[in-house]
Amino acid sequence: MGVVILDGTTVKSFVEDESAFNKSVDERFEALDSNKDGVLSRSELRKAFESLRLNESHFGTDVATPPEELTQLYDSIFEKFDCDHSGTIDVEEFRAEMKKIMLAVADGLGFSPIQMVIEDDDDGSFLKQAADLEASKIAKAL
Repeated sequence: MGVVILDGTTVKSFVEDESAFNKSVDERFEALDSNKDGVLSRSELRKAFESLRLNESHFGTDVATPPEELTQLYDSIFEKFDCDHSGTIDVEEFRAEMKKIMLAVADGLGFSPIQMVIEDDDDGSFLKQAADLEASKIAKAL
């Protein structure tokens, strides 16, 4: 495990570095596209969000969310990503929504630095990649 320190400026800089951000998002998209058809289905996106275990605890206490509530949540997330309402999510839709999410994270962090513990092998973490990009810029400046 590693510790990274970042703030909203770090995250925003990562999003604004179009090359680095798109590469990162495209790699995540490809990893989520399990059948390699070039789009994400409802089940592929749900599997990704289920792996994050967002609804399994509340302030450290395990909670059991009813399956129908989870389905409703994942369906609403899918609808948000599926901007053209085609029933699938293409890479451009995925990029656009991930950009909105990351900029919202940046706004939420503001200028207050936070420390995050991230698994060393989690190169897919957008926040870790933002911190790594910032560290590489600092190293180049020295």
